[in-house]
Amino acid sequence: MTKMKKTESQRKSTDKVHSELETVKAMLARALADYDNLSKRVEREKETLAKIASLSVLGRLLPVLDNLELSQEHLKNPGLAISIVEFRKVLSEEGLTEINPKVGENFDEETMEVVEVTPGARDNIVSEVLLRGWKFNDGQVLRHAKVKVSKIKDN
Repeated sequence: MTKMKKTESQRKSTDKVHSELETVKAMLARALADYDNLSKRVEREKETLAKIASLSVLGRLLPVLDNLELSQEHLKNPGLAISIVEFRKVLSEEGLTEINPKVGENFDEETMEVVEVTPGARDNIVSEVLLRGWKFNDGQVLRHAKVKVSKIKDN
């Protein structure tokens, strides 16, 4: 083989190796991007599952708080009052905010549930709050507030 043919052959071989190297680099970059996307998706799914588990537990604890508060209304026990404050603090630390509608404000279907309609001077005004609601800081309602609303009486 002549020197020129060797050089030509080596150049073709080198070009082929460079081409294969670029292909492997591109495949590696795609694989790394896929891995990164998978890691992010797994992390989001873990956060979602943790939130669902938290929702479940917190939702089951709200009636316990309701019962403690009803007991406190009748007992007026200072120790129970402290426990209620601590209970509410834990709920707040877990990202819950109370939905506490006021009598006279407009009914909000996003955060309230109508339990009863009463006659009144204006439509869709909260006439009584039966049970406060709770939502996460992101706005997701865990429990709607139970309210009575007014409706203008038809003659």
